[in-house]
Amino acid sequence: MADSSERLARCFRAVFPNLNDADVARANTSRTPGWDSLATTNLVAAVEEEFGIMFEADEIDRLNSFEAFAKRLSRS
Repeated sequence: MADSSERLARCFRAVFPNLNDADVARANTSRTPGWDSLATTNLVAAVEEEFGIMFEADEIDRLNSFEAFAKRLSRS
């Protein structure tokens, strides 16, 4: 089974297909073209499905980068 970072990167590439591997690791709301509220919703849904978790509504605003998602998943 792929490790969580690889699985998370797959979710990011599903939502942002133009990102290469290096860009995925640095992705955030200010540097990633097309990362808007709809992309956030799609990304949250993809990550929830991939990892079998549900994010709390109040934490979604803080999920603004690959790193933030990775940190949150490490607590699951």
